[in-house]
Amino acid sequence: MTSSTPAFTAFLGHRRLAAGPLPEVALRAHEASQTASTEAGALLIFADEDGRQIDLDLHGDTSAVLSRVPIPDSERSHETPGLAPETTARGPGRPKLGVVAREVTLLPRHWDWLAAQPGGASVALRKLVEAARKQGTEGDRARNAREAAYRFMSAIAGNLAGFEEATRALFAGDLPGFAQRMAAWPADLRDYALRLAQAA
Repeated sequence: MTSSTPAFTAFLGHRRLAAGPLPEVALRAHEASQTASTEAGALLIFADEDGRQIDLDLHGDTSAVLSRVPIPDSERSHETPGLAPETTARGPGRPKLGVVAREVTLLPRHWDWLAAQPGGASVALRKLVEAARKQGTEGDRARNAREAAYRFMSAIAGNLAGFEEATRALFAGDLPGFAQRMAAWPADLRDYALRLAQAA
């Protein structure tokens, strides 16, 4: 699930309580934690991107809750750990493109082959990496989607009838069978599990 702002979904028991950016979901969850009865079920928050459960401290007032909401990784600085940010002015030449210098260890024959490629070793390596990324993208997305759905289901639906059968259908890539085996589950829970599984 790709979005410029990471999205999260809160459940109270098997009912979807809120969805959206984490601060908004946290506030709604905090409100519910003050008023919901214990019979309503557990209050759980999940990351839409990967189905992981998010633990938030909902004690105190709204400002206290918001002060403890973590900053999503996508909103953090993308500086490489261990490298100081560039502070000196750049002179003429190639503009900075976000290229990071790292050590690569290869056999001599690999270096010889790379050196003979148009553009040199760096260009050839970037092309090889991009080709490998594109080749694996579809399979990676499908696997990640299945794992996200499974994480969510394990946290919230492990005691529901048909859980094991639904899990087998999920990992077999049988989405119609997956949906069928969840047909009797609460609608909010079923719809979210399907949404995660179909993210690929």
